[in-house]
Amino acid sequence: MASSLSEADLAAGARLMARLDAFAAFTDEPGRLTRLFLSEAHRRAAAAFIGWCGEAGLAARIDPAGNVVARYEGKRNGAPALMLGSHIDTVRDAGRYDGNYGALAALAVVQALSAAGERLDHAIEIVAFGDEEGVRFRSTLSGSRALAGAYFEDALDQKDSAGVAMRDALRAFGGDPDRASSIRANHVACFVETHIEQGPVLEAEGLPLGIVTAINGATRLEVGVDGIAGHAGATPMNLRRDALTAAAEMALAIEARARRETDLVATIGRLEVWPGATNVIPGHVQFAIDVRAPDDERRAAALADIKARIDAIAEARGVGATVAKTHEANAFVCDPRVVAGLTRAVDQLGVQPRLLPSGAGHDTMVMGALCPAGMLFVRCKGGISHNPLESITVGDCAYGLAALTRFVRDFKIT
Repeated sequence: MASSLSEADLAAGARLMARLDAFAAFTDEPGRLTRLFLSEAHRRAAAAFIGWCGEAGLAARIDPAGNVVARYEGKRNGAPALMLGSHIDTVRDAGRYDGNYGALAALAVVQALSAAGERLDHAIEIVAFGDEEGVRFRSTLSGSRALAGAYFEDALDQKDSAGVAMRDALRAFGGDPDRASSIRANHVACFVETHIEQGPVLEAEGLPLGIVTAINGATRLEVGVDGIAGHAGATPMNLRRDALTAAAEMALAIEARARRETDLVATIGRLEVWPGATNVIPGHVQFAIDVRAPDDERRAAALADIKARIDAIAEARGVGATVAKTHEANAFVCDPRVVAGLTRAVDQLGVQPRLLPSGAGHDTMVMGALCPAGMLFVRCKGGISHNPLESITVGDCAYGLAALTRFVRDFKIT
């Protein structure tokens, strides 16, 4: 597809790519990008983001829940705001565009308006959410939940693998755990998040941009399996109560249940075994399940089946099993007016608008409880994400920024 971007659009995209490269240097693990919520790397990334906001004339700050927030006033002080942003935490050994692209693109839009001395009828609020991935602590989306007025109070009592409570980590980061649950955003007219697709559809169709229509609902479960640890050589096979083999059978049963339905997916992405010795029968296993579907009723039915299979396998193998829900997000339908506005912005660039759902969860689905919300997708190579191979082109970066800028300029408070 021939580019319909202006030289100014391409230059803005190149500047954004350079900033994304610089932002990737904020990592907790040298040689790979790992920036967990409230970590030292997250603190340094937040400080850099605040500094860049300052260069655009914005007074940014860390809010009580650990988000970085800033406001660009409209023609009239106190006008309702269009909120833009995404998250700046990452998974372990991450790519540099997931989340970061949307947060820095939001800042790039405001920087361009500020440099031109341009004020709009509405204000623009920027947010760089701190906790979307849910890697360090078991709950996730705590930053957007705080702004949407749906914060989980008990989230603060969670501890990471080193025994650090989220409450203490948030306080050390510069947040305020005593106020995190009471910072619901006011006078926000709309929320829009720009994000890499994390899937292969746009690339397969030769399109740089997509407009998100809906986001899959998701449930995360934490499963504990308790058997009896014993000597690997002295315990006959028929007398074992092996927690790991029971968990393995459960994993296969979960996979089989997900394969029965189109658009239903289930993943076991973490499994821990105790005592973890070669010559000891595992006595305890802890694993996490992630179940997603575009229809909440189908997801609930699948979860009931999964729980029943876990219980049946545990009983048959003589082990105990506990299942705890750690995350629940209903499927979310993007606001039709936002979808229409993004569609117009994409069309203005000479790009064929492509409407598609998101299989991954995002802060948008939480912010949708506060105000109308929607998303713009940018093509990524091979649909690869949560991986250092994550890749976008300078041209596609520029397309996403140009479309977002057009949407922001055309946005009207209704």
